[in-house]
Order: sequence, then structure tokens, then C-alpha cells
Amino acid sequence: MKKQILSLAAVALLVFAVQSCEKKEPKPGEDELTLGNKVDTLTTDIEQARDTAVIRAENAAAEAKDATNKTIEEVKDGTKKTANEVADAAKKTAADVKEASKRAADKAEAAAKAAKDGTVKTAKDVNEALKK
Repeated sequence: MKKQILSLAAVALLVFAVQSCEKKEPKPGEDELTLGNKVDTLTTDIEQARDTAVIRAENAAAEAKDATNKTIEEVKDGTKKTANEVADAAKKTAADVKEASKRAADKAEAAAKAAKDGTVKTAKDVNEALKK
């Protein structure tokens, strides 16, 4: 038990010695600052704040410029895509109209041929009937 108490006392003395040996630099208090030092400190703080604001404004302007350029490119791409889709649709419509016109012409030609054949047949029948 005595050894434990002596060990604890030794540890406590070591901790106290280590804390006493640490160097602590005194910080100048507000009372110790001269008016000139205060003015210099405030001037430095103002300059840092101004520089920070300028940097943030420049960064915001650069981001806005990048966003604008990106939007312009997206609009250009969208316009090209729409124009191509319209052109493709017009070509398809023209092809559909051409095909429909061809079918109508073929039907009209077939009807004309049938009418001609019917007329020729009727004429032959009439001639034969007249001969009889």
C-alpha cells in the first residue's frame, strides 16, 4: 500500500513539474496595444476583407460566365437537333406524299386501262351484233 501511495505521489510531482516547465508566451492585452497598432490591425483586417470580397466576386463572375457559355452551347445543340428533326420529318412527309401520288397514279392508270378495255370490248360486241 505504501508503494502505491509513493507511486501516486511521484506521478503527481512529475505532472506538476512538467506543467511548470511549459513555456507560456504572454499575449499582449488590449491595454498594451498602442493606437498605431490598433489602426494597423484594423487596416489589415479591412484589406483582407476587401481582398476576400474581390476574390469571391471574381469567382462568381467566372461561374456566371461559364454557366452562360454552357447554356449557349446547349441552346445551339438543341436548335441543331430540332432543325435536323424537322428536316427529317419533311423528307419523310415528302416521301410519303410521293408514294401516295404514285399509288393514286397507278390506280388511275389501271382504271383508265379497264375503261379502255371495256370500251373496246363493248365496241367489238356492238360490231358483232350489228353484223348478225
